Amino acid sequence: MTRLLLRNGYIFDGTGADPAVGDIAMEDGRVVQVGPGLDGDDAIDCTGKLVTPGIFDCHVHFMVDGDFSPNTHLNTPFSLNFYLAAERMQRTLAAGVTTVREAAGSDLGMKEAVEHGLIAGPRMQISLTMLSQTGGHGDSWEVCGAFMPGMSDPHPGRPSCIVDGPDEVRKKVRELVRAGADVIKCATSGGVISARSDPSHAHFRPDELEAMVTEATAAGRFVMAHAQATEGIKNAIRAGIRSIEHGIWLDDEAIDMMLEAGTYLVPTLIAPMGVLEAADRGIDLPDTILDKARAVVKDHRESVTKAIDAGVKIATGTDSGVTPHGENLRELNEMAKLGMTPGQVLASSTSVAAELMGLQDEVGTLQPGMAADVVVFAGDAFDVTNLGSRVETVIQAGKVVA
Repeated sequence: MTRLLLRNGYIFDGTGADPAVGDIAMEDGRVVQVGPGLDGDDAIDCTGKLVTPGIFDCHVHFMVDGDFSPNTHLNTPFSLNFYLAAERMQRTLAAGVTTVREAAGSDLGMKEAVEHGLIAGPRMQISLTMLSQTGGHGDSWEVCGAFMPGMSDPHPGRPSCIVDGPDEVRKKVRELVRAGADVIKCATSGGVISARSDPSHAHFRPDELEAMVTEATAAGRFVMAHAQATEGIKNAIRAGIRSIEHGIWLDDEAIDMMLEAGTYLVPTLIAPMGVLEAADRGIDLPDTILDKARAVVKDHRESVTKAIDAGVKIATGTDSGVTPHGENLRELNEMAKLGMTPGQVLASSTSVAAELMGLQDEVGTLQPGMAADVVVFAGDAFDVTNLGSRVETVIQAGKVVA
């Protein structure tokens, strides 16, 4: 078996150790050695370059790509979406993102297409859809009485997402697990890009969330919550949900609850920015959505800053799809702007994200025995402000893929 060597790079290994110059030897898809003076059959000279584990994005949507306007959905043939998603997955991988948590949209066939080598893309955990109460963030009903098509429309590989009451929730979780969901996603508040919901309102009652977590846990799945409203965040934490996505209105009590429960925050800082940027590009979006996006940006950043300062576990996620795919590393720059050090940002994007997803024994650090997912960045500056433009080589399972 060919032994690939990355020679003389400035290595951030994700273990908590300080970055240091060294070599990484990979064989049969695994890291076999890390240290100075190693040898290999093939070598890539990484002198003067930053080397990290493959980057994680814990919140993506491959079925949209920075254009979630009603007209785009109406005029896109159903099957075309899967071909478009394949290109977006390749684009994401080329950006240095080797593992993602797909937060609604992709089905089991898309995940298996990557695993079978039919298309290039990140390792994936899939949620299939986002469970929503009637009138919630996942309900596409419009005042005309019709349902607006979107990225989570039900089809044979993606069950309907609308549920009400503990019994319906319990059955739906079982349906999602049957269809291949690796993680269960729900909306415990309204959201920005759903026309009929209010992001400041809590959704699902505690008994519904408890049933959801109980059933998911029985199936060995974590639950992730789109949670923007303060009370929706707290309800999610009380129910034992593993991660809060977005966290726009965190108060001190919510932050204390997250610390006590060990709940992760996936900030998606670029998501509301992406809504406004879409409008600037000429994407036709309702005023109700744009008004909500403008209203949340400042509060969102203030909440995430408080969580960072308090020591809440932060895992990187972008909500890519709201923004165009391939721009994922913009999020790292935004995290740094809120006070995280480069080491903290990169840990959030590697080892901490791996822990959130339960993958810490497989990926997220550069240690012997771990999967050989590695990114080489031009320049050895330990700086995350412009990493997206510095991606030079992407290695997944020991093979150069971009």
